Amino acid sequence: MLLLRLKHVDASLLVEVGRALVTSLSIPVIVSERLDVALACGAAGVHLTSASMPIAAVRPQVSTSFLIGGSVSSATDLRSVEQADYVTIGPVFGAGVGAGVGAGGAALGVDGFRRLALASGRPVVAIGGLTSTSAAEIYRAGASGVAVIREVFGATDPESAARLLGAAIPAG
Repeated sequence: MLLLRLKHVDASLLVEVGRALVTSLSIPVIVSERLDVALACGAAGVHLTSASMPIAAVRPQVSTSFLIGGSVSSATDLRSVEQADYVTIGPVFGAGVGAGVGAGGAALGVDGFRRLALASGRPVVAIGGLTSTSAAEIYRAGASGVAVIREVFGATDPESAARLLGAAIPAG
């Protein structure tokens, strides 16, 4: 899955980029915080944070096949994601990258992640300071996936970094 997150780009360019990704990739494209853009570019879904539209307001307006993700950084956030298809939980090890992703919050650690993952009752994606080394441990703690930026895009060899992350995914 790929999350399209370009916060400071106007809607028309975001739709153009979204359409290009949707038509050229064979994986689901999710748009961050912009339901209008997600619908306009034919994305598989939208990821909403505490700073965007409430999930409960969006769910009745879209088809059941349209994915809605939400962000969790504490047990109090769980109520806002009850109608989400998946949730991101973090920051696990380091600071999150945006509102609703544990921005400015303390790292949860593996045990904090595990507690929230179990309590969420849905597929969870870990975010915040994850590496190819820590990914295996996070999968064992209940993650369905990991979200990374720095680990891949900050690497001297992004393809190798992505392959190392892929190798951490449990078989089956």
